[in-house]
Amino acid sequence: MTSLKSAPGSAPSTMTDAEWNMRVDLAACYRLVDHYGMCDMHLNHISARVPGEAEHFLINPFGMMYEEITASCLIKIDHDGRVIHNPNPEYGVNLPGYVIHGAIHHARPDVGCVLHTHTPAGMAVSALKCGLLPMTQTAMRWGKVAYHDYEGVVVNTDEQQRLVDNLGDCEVMIMRNHGLLAVGETIATAFASIVRLERACQAQLMALACNTELSIPPQHIIDLSNRQLAKAPTPDLSGKHRPQGMLEWPALKRMLDRRDPSYKT
Repeated sequence: MTSLKSAPGSAPSTMTDAEWNMRVDLAACYRLVDHYGMCDMHLNHISARVPGEAEHFLINPFGMMYEEITASCLIKIDHDGRVIHNPNPEYGVNLPGYVIHGAIHHARPDVGCVLHTHTPAGMAVSALKCGLLPMTQTAMRWGKVAYHDYEGVVVNTDEQQRLVDNLGDCEVMIMRNHGLLAVGETIATAFASIVRLERACQAQLMALACNTELSIPPQHIIDLSNRQLAKAPTPDLSGKHRPQGMLEWPALKRMLDRRDPSYKT
């Protein structure tokens, strides 16, 4: 299989540049999730579809901390859970990671990245019957938020169809009594969604803790905000909108480079 003994930061000779670049971005995403305080020790998972290989995706070695993830350590598996390449045989793939991510990548060819978290705020909102309320501009980012009822630890493949049916064509899903999930065409868009979903959950919990009546805008304002925010958080002065996450992604990677560029190795 692929040799991983090339120069640091460069693609191995038997790996396409497209795959290597995807690996670098995925490793960056793991580091950023850690940086923003959204990891659960070694648990949870972020995956990315391998460019040009529709049935293959990359995922983390189960047991490594997010701050350790590098481009070369990521494991390549297929939608059926077969390991295509594992550079660290001492680590395997988390079973719930395969069940959740394999199902979504197989059912949603438009999805390039799937990101799942167990943050305190996300878990708390996942246990509220009301779910996510459109009470802040950040929460109005999505016209639809999907929900999936808790069925126990996600280790049974018979849950996969219900997962994808509940997700539908949504960008984010709240997994009841469990956590948060975001998908995107790119790693950048999925990361932008999970950060904003997390912040929306945090704000909702803070407001609910005040034990007073909430101010919820009228539906037509919520709908307007969603249409505006679906393009980008705000346009620049020229009126140009960019896809969610794409404007900030290079800056986020530059921040990582200043702190620890080892994710690129």
